[in-house]
Amino acid sequence: MPATIQFRLNGRDVTLDTEGSRTLLWVLRTDLGLTGTKYGCGINRCGSCTVLVDGRPRRACQLRLDRLHGSEVVTIEGLAALASEAAPGGNGLHPLQEEFADRGAFQCGYCTPGMIMEAFGLLAENPHPTREQIIAGMDRNLCRCGAHKRIVEAIEAAAARM
Repeated sequence: MPATIQFRLNGRDVTLDTEGSRTLLWVLRTDLGLTGTKYGCGINRCGSCTVLVDGRPRRACQLRLDRLHGSEVVTIEGLAALASEAAPGGNGLHPLQEEFADRGAFQCGYCTPGMIMEAFGLLAENPHPTREQIIAGMDRNLCRCGAHKRIVEAIEAAAARM
């Protein structure tokens, strides 16, 4: 049975008339055209679908729409837009996005949006993490290419800048 779901997405109000049992991942990708959030495992384990909900990293593949009413959701696309608003005249990227790009913290890039969103949550909670805290904080996000060393270095560099 369709329901009206309202939330903020990347700084804009969104109202959807759809099934509340649908997952945020598929609504983002198919209904709203935001394909930065990736499908990885579909069972809340790999982190490819990580977005921010009310400032905290959450897995969109298991997050039902009916749990989002009134929430603030930020995707990888929104992180870039919010960075542009915060720093007019910049290149439009968040420091995490810049450091991932500058340090080659990816190979195929599939996990990168989820990694960045998880790292954002980690740095929001602990702005100056140790390398060990970064490794532990990113443990639930998988990279099958093996770019973990560069990912940790990118997060360290972004933390130093932020």
